[in-house]
Amino acid sequence: MRTHCLKFLAFATLFSVAASLSAQQPAAPKHEDTEVYEPVPPVVTPGASNAAPPSDAIVLFDGKNLDEWVSAQDKSPAKWAVADGVMTVSKVPGVGNIETKRSFKDYQLHVEWKIPTNITGSDQARGNSGVFLASTGPKDAGYELQVLDSYNNKTYVNGQAGSIYKQAIPLANPNRKPGEWQSYDVVWTAPRFNDDGSVKTPAYVTVFFNGIVVQNHFELKGETLYVGKPVYKKYDTAPIKLQAHGDHSEPISFRNIWVRELH
Repeated sequence: MRTHCLKFLAFATLFSVAASLSAQQPAAPKHEDTEVYEPVPPVVTPGASNAAPPSDAIVLFDGKNLDEWVSAQDKSPAKWAVADGVMTVSKVPGVGNIETKRSFKDYQLHVEWKIPTNITGSDQARGNSGVFLASTGPKDAGYELQVLDSYNNKTYVNGQAGSIYKQAIPLANPNRKPGEWQSYDVVWTAPRFNDDGSVKTPAYVTVFFNGIVVQNHFELKGETLYVGKPVYKKYDTAPIKLQAHGDHSEPISFRNIWVRELH
């Protein structure tokens, strides 16, 4: 009888231990464990082509007027010429850069530009302009994506078309000939700053140039400068600026500019 009781106790103990171990084992994973149903992404209707603005875009220039733009110098109405569906950099002295009335933080940008067929000059004096992804001052302050004729035109590679000026060499040179329309599609992540002005997170940019990746989530070192090393200056949101550089014999044209804010 005693032996029988001992066997029963041993069995009960083993059963209890087994049950305890079983309870400690995680449940077998289910496919539902990794399925998320909210929040539901908003529905966005794409444009008729990859270049056409989608349904949630802010159209900055549709070929009709410069209502979305002001002078970067004094915020007066932009004075670049508009004709035949394009805007053209003004050669009038003092007119200068233009920028958007609105300010942005993170966004997707589409912009098309064209170097004139009869462009002359070489190096940086060959259709020089720029898209400032965040304009932090009236002249050339901010973060510049270079616009230039880089079709059979030698210059410093961190200053050719598709470069983040003086910081990032483009991964390829997909320039079309002067007289043909070029396109930039940009994803811009603005820098974040601490209260004391120090950098919390840097700016990042991805650029498609005529459909080719030329900047792949590049980390900027600060604002783009002609002379000196890049530095960051604290800001929250900023306009997008187009440059009237002056180093070109014939004006550069822009068309079909739109932006999607990223939240």
